[in-house]
Amino acid sequence: MSSLDLNSPPNGHSYSISVDKDETAAERGVRLFKDVVLFLAALVAVGVVLWLCVRGVTDPTATPDEHKWSMSVLAATVGGLIGYLVRK
Repeated sequence: MSSLDLNSPPNGHSYSISVDKDETAAERGVRLFKDVVLFLAALVAVGVVLWLCVRGVTDPTATPDEHKWSMSVLAATVGGLIGYLVRK
């Protein structure tokens, strides 16, 4: 059996040490619940903003400035979704 001197690792090699805490079932449940709630809250917030933008674009009584910001937000959202889907 060979021994490894950690004070001078071989060329082209490195080492790292980590200490991780084990996650209990209760902690995992709380973390997952929090993640789902935050995801749903973000989804609702984005949905409301998009709904307001679509309403702003289709409203015949809206001012030209409201049309501009609505189109800008819609274009940014569509661009972000396409970028997310393409991932480049």
